[in-house]
Amino acid sequence: MTLLSFVIPCYRSEKTIEKVVDEIIATVTQRAEYDYEIICVNDCSPDGVIHVLERLAAQNPKIKVIDFAKNMGKHAAVLAGYAAALGEYVFDLDDDCQSPVYELWRLLEPVERDECDYATAKYSMKREKLYKRLGSDVNLMMSRIMLEKPKDLRFENFNAMKAFVAKEVTAYKNPYPYLEGLVLRITRRIATVPMEQRERGDDNATGFTLRKSINLLTNGLTSFSVKPLRAASICGMLMALIGLVFSVVVVIRKLLHPEILVGYSSLMAVFLITSGMIMLMLGMIGEYIGRIYICINDAPQYVIRRTINIQKPQQ
Repeated sequence: MTLLSFVIPCYRSEKTIEKVVDEIIATVTQRAEYDYEIICVNDCSPDGVIHVLERLAAQNPKIKVIDFAKNMGKHAAVLAGYAAALGEYVFDLDDDCQSPVYELWRLLEPVERDECDYATAKYSMKREKLYKRLGSDVNLMMSRIMLEKPKDLRFENFNAMKAFVAKEVTAYKNPYPYLEGLVLRITRRIATVPMEQRERGDDNATGFTLRKSINLLTNGLTSFSVKPLRAASICGMLMALIGLVFSVVVVIRKLLHPEILVGYSSLMAVFLITSGMIMLMLGMIGEYIGRIYICINDAPQYVIRRTINIQKPQQ
């Protein structure tokens, strides 16, 4: 019997998590050749989701719970779930009922046939707020440039993968996980499966705020690529070249036209542009150095308060 592992990061999902769990069980039990385990990671949710998870785990030992001591973010929660997964194939999906669980067989098919190592949903229409969609588009553009992700690939909130991919991802222990970068570092055999995204199952706004979108973008920029530093170097060289050319032009104009006064406005413009570029580059370098400092001090990727129905120790 093939074991399927489902990882669900939970945050503000008291009203929806039970629906998601019931739908997974109902779908998997339709096929006798498959068994399941559901790993729910409570990312220190401010609502009563942990009490719902405790009740579900007490009723069904195949439902496993990881309870974080503090909010660590979705990507850290998914990694904690991967670390506990025992299945031959691993899924991750959101806790808000937007992931079409009934499509899991179509998502699993290319992975099971060895057509790919990782499959992600491909939604024809994103049911998100404008700012969230904008953040997703910026993150998509960044990952294409910095991580050399294929143009037709977009990671969504419903994914299936072979067990080795999940295990290799969990080998990353630094405190700034970025799932897209981790997956792309492991394999390029990634498939997309067209399907429709559903509406949220509750009236909550997404917990993925603008601040979290910016943090995710920063993780992708600084944790898996040195291209921003190279871009800063190129910008520095361009500004130095522009400054040199401008200086030559000023000197020549002064020699040809001694009556021309040195322009205060032009000098201030050059000063503001160059100083702004310098501060931008110093800030970028500082971001890298700060992350290096945090990493070498062994800041935890996540902190687990307790687990329920987990058979092996968590790292």
